[in-house]
Amino acid sequence: MNLSEEILATTASLPQSKQQEALDFVEYLKLKTEKEENNNWNNFSIASAMRGMENEDSNYSASDLKETYC
Repeated sequence: MNLSEEILATTASLPQSKQQEALDFVEYLKLKTEKEENNNWNNFSIASAMRGMENEDSNYSASDLKETYC
């Protein structure tokens, strides 16, 4: 029996309310995984876009700032 079948068999033996609770948790894990994957992709995308720019001279300095936040 593979893991998916084992999860299905185990949850099928639970009362309906606990099955709903298990489904809610699985959906939470799915959303959490998707969010982590999106964050990883966003970080990779930004890093790729900025690659090679870390040594470029800036046209601006701190004195050009109109507002600063601490």
